[in-house]
Formats: sequence, C-alpha cells, structure tokens
Amino acid sequence: KPIGFIEKLLQLATNQKGIILDFFSGSATTAHAVMKLNAEDGGNRKFIMVQLPEKTDEKSEAYKAGCKNICEIGKERIRRAGKKIKEEAGLSAQNLDTGFRVLKLDTSNMEDVYYTPQKFELQSLFNENVKADRTNEDLLFQVMLDLGIELSANIESKQIAGKNVHFVDDNYLVACFDRDVNELTITEIAKLQPIYFVMRDASAANDNVIDNFEQIFKHYSPDTNCRII
Repeated sequence: KPIGFIEKLLQLATNQKGIILDFFSGSATTAHAVMKLNAEDGGNRKFIMVQLPEKTDEKSEAYKAGCKNICEIGKERIRRAGKKIKEEAGLSAQNLDTGFRVLKLDTSNMEDVYYTPQKFELQSLFNENVKADRTNEDLLFQVMLDLGIELSANIESKQIAGKNVHFVDDNYLVACFDRDVNELTITEIAKLQPIYFVMRDASAANDNVIDNFEQIFKHYSPDTNCRII
C-alpha cells in the first residue's frame, strides 16, 4: 500500500482527531501514513493496527533481521518511521507523538473454576483466582477494558509505601496488584481521591486490610469507586 495513497484517503475521510483502524496491518503502512500526516498538518490522529502473527520466510531479510513474524515487521517499521518523520520535520514536529502500545489477544486473566458439590471443599474458597502466568500489567489492562478506558491512555507507575501503584489518566484509575499491601498503602492511595481504585484480593497483607479497606476510603475519599478482583 503506497503511503501517499493512504495519506490521501486519511485527508478525505478523517478529521485531525480521528481514530484509524486497519484490520490487515501488514507492515503497518497505515500507521506510517497517520504519523506522516500528523506531522504535516499538526493533527492528533490515532491508529489501531491489527495483524495475525504470521511467520516470515526464514530466507527473507526480515527474518534474518530478527522479525520472526509480520507483527515484528510492523513494530519495527513504526519505530523507524516515527524517528525519521520527526527528524525530517524538525522543530515543527517536536511534539509529535510517535509512541505506540503493543497488545496481544489472550484468554481471561482469571482462572476458570468449576466445582461440583462432591468436589467442593472449604479450602477452595481461598484458591488464587488469577492465573499464575499473568503480570500486574495484564490485570491493569483487563481493568481498563472493564471500565471502558482507552488502552492508549497515559499510564504511570509510582512507589507508595513500598508498593508499585499504577496511575491511569492521572487519578482517574489507581490500581495496585502487589502482594502484602497493608493499611498504610491503602490510606496513602485513598488520600489521593481517585475516581476508581482497584486491587486484587490476594494483595492484602492480612484479613484486617480487607476489613478496614472500605472504612479507610469512606474516611478519606467517599466518592471513590473501589473494586477488588
């Protein structure tokens, strides 16, 4: 797909704040065109590229360069194209956003737990409900989807009372999935008065944390929507 052709289509069919979706991304020509047009007219268009991880030919230059599938080609092109566009545009594109976030479709983060009455035991109530191979970032993106927050939203991570805490769109969503979270961490987060706060059930250092959780937020931030997963 010629970059110029895609760029022309974007000029005709989108505004400067449009979101462009390409279901057959390939080498990410559309992403390249979006960044190029933004640099030219000062737009703030966003792109969503979708591509199956089809394997590249082992004899191809792309494979030899480390791109084992088509998705890797697209990611590398976006990196290089963004850098080149900013270099060529100079000062006029110093605030051009060429960053991107890579997400992969996967199964739920939560364990599929089914017990028949015969197999159910009291200890089953305390089994971990999150799959063992999932990271804190996996859980964060799940929560963002559940709350309808754009996956391109700004994310920062900060240390609060020794625990890693994620901030999405400033204080809109605050989430903590670390282990051994105590009342001090919860209190410091509540004082920030986020719109949403989410933590995992297994994060609590002890039962007292869960017992006091609601009261701490009622005292410092009664309007915060709190959730435990």
